[in-house]
Amino acid sequence: MNVPGSSLFSELEAMRVEARGLPTQAPSNDVGVSDVHSSFGQMLKDALNNVNELQQNTNDLRTRFDMGDRSISLSDVMIAGQKSSIAFEATVQVRNKVLEAYKTIMNMPV
Repeated sequence: MNVPGSSLFSELEAMRVEARGLPTQAPSNDVGVSDVHSSFGQMLKDALNNVNELQQNTNDLRTRFDMGDRSISLSDVMIAGQKSSIAFEATVQVRNKVLEAYKTIMNMPV
């Protein structure tokens, strides 16, 4: 497993090598830690914005349908609702997995 730019991974890898008694080598970081954090943060922000846009679109379609807009069909409203529901549920599952991983890491002995 090669994870460039992760200082935690580099430290763990160095400890593993040291524990086995192998000669240590200088870790090579192709990507800076701040680049990894900013790209992950940007990806997370984009994903949340996408879910938010889907929910806003669904609410807009529901409102227009309820107001009697004939250009909006019931199937359009239902499909948009399902898309936003699935996106939200996926977001909640990702959040739960991240929290579970965080708890696991915090419970590791140092």
